[in-house]
Formats: sequence, C-alpha cells, structure tokens
Amino acid sequence: MKIVQKTLFLMVLLLMASPALAKEHLRLATTTSTDNSGLLAELLPPFEQANDCQVDVIAVGTGKAIKLGETGDVDVVLVHARSLEDKFVAEGFGVDRRDVMYNDFVILGPAADPAGIAGSKNAAAALGKIAAATATFVSRGDDSGTHTREKQLWKAAAISPSGSWYLEAGRGMGEVITMATERGGYTLSDRGTYLAYKTKTDLKIVVEGDPGLFNPYGVIMVNPQRHSHVKVDLAKKFLGYLTSTQGRDLITGFRISGEQLFYVQQ
Repeated sequence: MKIVQKTLFLMVLLLMASPALAKEHLRLATTTSTDNSGLLAELLPPFEQANDCQVDVIAVGTGKAIKLGETGDVDVVLVHARSLEDKFVAEGFGVDRRDVMYNDFVILGPAADPAGIAGSKNAAAALGKIAAATATFVSRGDDSGTHTREKQLWKAAAISPSGSWYLEAGRGMGEVITMATERGGYTLSDRGTYLAYKTKTDLKIVVEGDPGLFNPYGVIMVNPQRHSHVKVDLAKKFLGYLTSTQGRDLITGFRISGEQLFYVQQ
C-alpha cells in the first residue's frame, strides 16, 4: 500500500511539473481604475479560456505600470496617460500602442461644497476655487494617469498646490475616494472607479463635462527587442482581443447599477 501511495504521489508531482501542462502566463501592468472598477474581472476570463493562459495583473498607477514595462517586468501595459504612453513608445520601450477605450475624469466633492464649485464646467477654475477656499483636496500623489491629469489641471490654473489642505495620498483611486470621503474633501477621479464606489461614499460629482477631463486608455506591448523574454505571441493576441469585436462588446457592455463605465471609439 505504501509503495502504491508513493508511486501515485510521484506521478502527481511529475504531472504538476510537466511543461506541457503548465499554463502560459501573460504579465499585465495596468491602472487601479481598470482593476477597482471590476472591468478586468469581466474582460480577462474569456481571453484566458480561449488561449489556455493566465493573465497576471499588477494594478498600480500608470507611472509605475510604465516603469514595469521599461524594466521588462511585464509583457503588456494598459494605462491612461497619453503623454507618458507616447514617451514610452518614443524611447523604444513599447511597441504597437492601440486605443482601447475611454471615459472621463470627474471632480468629486462633499454635499456641503465649501469651495462652491458644483455645476462648474471648467475643471482648472474649480481647482482654483478649492485652493482659494483651502478646502481639503486629496490627491493620488502617485504618478498615476489620474495624478498626471490633476497636475495638468493645476498648471492650467497657475497654481502649485501645497499646505495642510492638500493631501498627497500615494494610494490607488479607490483608497483615495475613501480618504476624501472620511475627510469631507474633494478629489479627482476617473468616472469608472467612482461608479464602482458610489455606494461606499457620500461624495458627489461636482464638476464634469470639461473637454480637459477626457480620459483615453491605451494598450502597449513591451518591446521584445529590449527584453527578449516578452511573450510576443500571447501579447499580440491580447492586444488583438482588447480591440476586437468581442473585447469591445465586453467593454461597452460592462455596467454597474445599469451605468456604463467605459466606451470605445466607433
């Protein structure tokens, strides 16, 4: 009996170690917004099943995601800061960038609205009023796509934010919404994460509709000429999937409480 048990145990170990049975892994660095919103949980399983693979997700700010691509620690990046994406490609770290989807940024704030910005269509002017009122503002402070856009808006307002009212969290979008909620402050958020957290916060959208709040997402394969271990074939399939009819339908069909979170260009 012991011999039989040992034999079975060794067979199991051999099967587990067999390369033929091991799934291929695709390493994806992406933003906290695609993860926090729940989109990836909807989008990845069909790709994994069709390609008998596993997508290993690293959800960080766009800046950190791009750094992971630069060092070759991932195969693909899915991010939302076009200026950083273009630089990543121009410097030879990424290839075959493709537009995937878009939504928009919104400024969230408490019902009391101490800065008096509710209904404004000028995001930079609204930030200026927040600064003038020294109303609490919680920034991502993490070099993410959202933080990059926030810095662009402060620059447009000709303001360098500082002081006890301006808090740099260094956290993901969901955590920042929670912090702003607890402190009764304002924050800049992508609409998708806000909708995903809507039942967890009493913050409301106070500023939206400014063309400067447009928020496009792009997917880029890490350049295999820089890092030879990049899973080129699987990465190409992933880029193709995200921009295929199937991928686009899943993106546009993804909703929370009946509200669409992301859109694709027609």
